[in-house]
Amino acid sequence: MSNSPFEPWLQRWQLRPEGEALETPSSHLLPVRRASGVAAMLKVSHDELERQGAASLAYWAGEGAAEVYEREGAGLLMQRATGTASLMAMATHGQDDEASQIACQVIAALHAPRARAWPDALVPLARWFQSLELAAKREGGMFARAMKQAEELLASAEAARPLHGDIHHDNVLDFGARGWLAIDPKPLQGDRGFDYANLLCNPELPTVTRPDRFHRQLQVVSRAADLPPARLAGWTLAYAGLSAAWFLEDGDSVRAQSDLAVASLALGALESRP
Repeated sequence: MSNSPFEPWLQRWQLRPEGEALETPSSHLLPVRRASGVAAMLKVSHDELERQGAASLAYWAGEGAAEVYEREGAGLLMQRATGTASLMAMATHGQDDEASQIACQVIAALHAPRARAWPDALVPLARWFQSLELAAKREGGMFARAMKQAEELLASAEAARPLHGDIHHDNVLDFGARGWLAIDPKPLQGDRGFDYANLLCNPELPTVTRPDRFHRQLQVVSRAADLPPARLAGWTLAYAGLSAAWFLEDGDSVRAQSDLAVASLALGALESRP
């Protein structure tokens, strides 16, 4: 990939490319170095949600999330993760508990109260479930049960706060001396329990649909997050249904089935409680 998507920002912020560019469905990314010598990541987004999510990164001001150095329009210059550890590698090589605990610590740091004003345009969590609502009407079954659970949780929600909205094993990175920090948030606000659910239903994790893994991580995350297991199971059911609905919209039936399998495990955990 040429530097063309990055040129205005390279010049404006006096950046030197350092490494291969990357492309995602929503953004172009380029490792760079600032004039001061600091390693950074330049992100140019063509997705409005990604741009709004950058405001959440700026709001956190490096506390639990990558630090934002510059932000303007589609361009975002942020701290680059230079550590070599990986939560996904930990989770798949005998350190699943530790990976979940680290992610929970990062989430707690993001959820800590701040005196500063929230970012503009944070989406209420109820609106985030629109795709699940449509799937529930169209498909019924587990989608309908997950939507019912979402409605119950939203009706009994804790005080809203800015959420990350997309915590998973590849969105919490090793930043070396600064420890583990989150990247790529969504512009979302609501009950804190939502942010913990994806740790139990990340379809990229090979063991995600194993009942033994699910029930163990339900307890690990519940303790680390200080959430009752039943409430965490409820959020996992709701989130897994929502994620499956998104995958169906994208034509990805394999990942949708993975999420529905996790939703079934979460429902079983709820129904087995007195």
